[in-house]
Amino acid sequence: MIRLILSWNFNSFYITQGAHRMQYLTSKQKDKMKIKLSILFVLTLSNTFLFGQNIEGIITDKKEIPITGAYIFHLGNDEHSHSNEKGIFLLKGVNVGDSLQVTHVGYEKRTVVVQTLEKLSIQLSEETVSLDEIVITPRLDALNLFTEIDLKIHPVNSSQEILRQVPGLFIGQHAGGGKSEQMFLRGFDIDHGTDINISVDGLPVNMVSHAHGQGYSDLHFVIPETIDKIDFGKGTYYADKGNFTTAGFVNFETKKRLENSLIKMEAGQFNSQRLLGIFDVLKQSKNSAYLAAEYITTDGAFESPQNFNRINLMGKYTGYINNNDELSILTSYFTSGWDASGQIPQRAVDDGSITRFGSIDDTEGGNTSRTNILIDYNKFIDKNSFIKNSVYYSNYDFELYSNFTFFLDDPINGDQIKQKENRSIFGINSEYNKTFSSSRISGNWQAGISLRNDLSLDNELSHTANRLETLSYTQLGDINESNFGAYVNSTFNIGNWIINPAFRLDYFKFNYYDKLVETYETLSETKSIVSPKLNVLYNPTDELQLYLKTGKGFHSNDTRVVVAQGGEEILPAAYSADLGFIWKPLTKMVINVAYWNLYLEQEFVYVGDAGIVEPSGKTKRQGLDLSLRYQPLDWLIWDIDANYSHARSVDDPEGHDYIPLAPDFTLASGLNVIHPSGIYGGVNVRHINDRPANEDNSIVAAGYTVVDMNVGYQWDNFDFGIQIQNLMDTKWNETQFATESRLQYETTSVEEIHFTPGTPFFIKGSVAFKF
Repeated sequence: MIRLILSWNFNSFYITQGAHRMQYLTSKQKDKMKIKLSILFVLTLSNTFLFGQNIEGIITDKKEIPITGAYIFHLGNDEHSHSNEKGIFLLKGVNVGDSLQVTHVGYEKRTVVVQTLEKLSIQLSEETVSLDEIVITPRLDALNLFTEIDLKIHPVNSSQEILRQVPGLFIGQHAGGGKSEQMFLRGFDIDHGTDINISVDGLPVNMVSHAHGQGYSDLHFVIPETIDKIDFGKGTYYADKGNFTTAGFVNFETKKRLENSLIKMEAGQFNSQRLLGIFDVLKQSKNSAYLAAEYITTDGAFESPQNFNRINLMGKYTGYINNNDELSILTSYFTSGWDASGQIPQRAVDDGSITRFGSIDDTEGGNTSRTNILIDYNKFIDKNSFIKNSVYYSNYDFELYSNFTFFLDDPINGDQIKQKENRSIFGINSEYNKTFSSSRISGNWQAGISLRNDLSLDNELSHTANRLETLSYTQLGDINESNFGAYVNSTFNIGNWIINPAFRLDYFKFNYYDKLVETYETLSETKSIVSPKLNVLYNPTDELQLYLKTGKGFHSNDTRVVVAQGGEEILPAAYSADLGFIWKPLTKMVINVAYWNLYLEQEFVYVGDAGIVEPSGKTKRQGLDLSLRYQPLDWLIWDIDANYSHARSVDDPEGHDYIPLAPDFTLASGLNVIHPSGIYGGVNVRHINDRPANEDNSIVAAGYTVVDMNVGYQWDNFDFGIQIQNLMDTKWNETQFATESRLQYETTSVEEIHFTPGTPFFIKGSVAFKF
């Protein structure tokens, strides 16, 4: 915007505000003033005509529900903007008669001719996915368009399937469906969550100092059909994401309101059933609420029935208290119980002692529950600023029985262990957001704080027999861990460039009361870490984004490790960089390619299954990511995610520097149909290479390739579907570990692959009714 300042000196014209007196101009002076005012009027009018004005607008769907993240593009001068949480946007350089283009994944592209400079109201119509509508927006989270596409084309019916929506993320289950999935990403065996930050609506899922392992992340309290959006990022580049954000982060956002209510029934092999109900109980323009319930039961493919069951209950309210204040309340309850056949040794299958779906100790299993309360309060101060606040509480119970080594340590009773805890989690988050704009630069900045406290009582590791008798305790104590975080994040838009510097500070306090020592003593340590970030993006067109991302992240260690090591090396840092691009080479093709590099400092790892502190050295990883979405026909979409990584220990000699279970190549691909006739379906394949199971690669975890298929038909308000897992009935190992064990009849121990078999051919059908 050009500002013109004209100065006049009129000796015979002045105003004195205190006395409210005025001396009138002479006739000659009046003529001069008219000329100058005319010049000022013409210049001002020309400035408005040439450079336009700032215009405010709101983007909604046909039900007048605000759309967040819509991209508004000025077709005349290339100015652009995005809609905020209320659907509001501000665009500069606009005149009457200008054309604006509005896009968002899942909505029809719309071009609007500006008729007035008053506030615009633009409505978008929903549509099935059309890649030619997609614009590569100049945003840091542009990669989210891949998950937005995938959620539209892939049916999601389990927590495993929502995790698989994240490009490059592989998962495996090895405890009858009750325990959290094992995860793999960017050359990490993340175990149950050590190096990925997972949340739901900002509610943390990772458990610090968990009885089974650091970062344990159980997503089974999420009902998949309530998921509206998946926000994800790889690497250490995000200021608002703290602990565990090394390989990346995932935040699942649940729906604010429903399009319709839903009843769904599923039934399949192995005595598997699922019942689902989602009910719209309040639907107003500014208020909405719904309830959801899920029940699952299955015996699984194992010879010893799993007796698995899960109950999920959820309720959510979202509404505006007034025009500027938005309130959201989410409550949920989850409980689950199961039996498990456990991991079995390869030698027992080879010699015919058991089958692939047999067991050595079928008394394994467990139960868990979680209750959540989350309150979000957003205060919109003005069109350029707002504050997001959240308060949450979770109560969590966990009890797990496992036997990894059979009769290695106790040849009489066996080596069964119990891991148990009762946990309460309290937390608050607050973030101030401010947008700014000038003639040459625009952008936004955020300043946020967070506080989280975990209180884990009677955190236990013990030696048990048949899930009934406790023989001895290895660990037993109370954990009290607090984490305070603060960050500043800024984004500067300069022409086609986006520069994003950021800074984060985290402070931890660790307290542990060991109940196995004779004298009372609470061991305590504190530690802080600073994590700077700098990201640079360049969008030369709306079909290409180039980016360089750099940053420092970390993951904390278990409180018991912290106090055992006297506070040394307890917050190992991760340094990473990404160099890549997002590109639309064709109107219906989107590609992301990135080279990445990650260095992780030395850390001490608490091995929850053994109750010991085990140090590991520095590690380095690098790799390539490829994601592609292509729509050759309006009703046919092909997707592929291929990921290569090279992971090695820094301190160990060559040949002994492998990182156990770190994948070097994974691939997921699918061909999916969404036909206007109501027919839909897809064939999807996932593959993982052979990978080292120990440091010298003498024991190898075998790779696999598994094909799944689904087909369905939507008729009126009904939806009929069939899903087939492992279409080719492949024999594959879902999870694998190099473990030293001894069977009851053996005189010496053997270290080899122990595995949980993957699901054989499995078919299930579903019927859903929308109303």
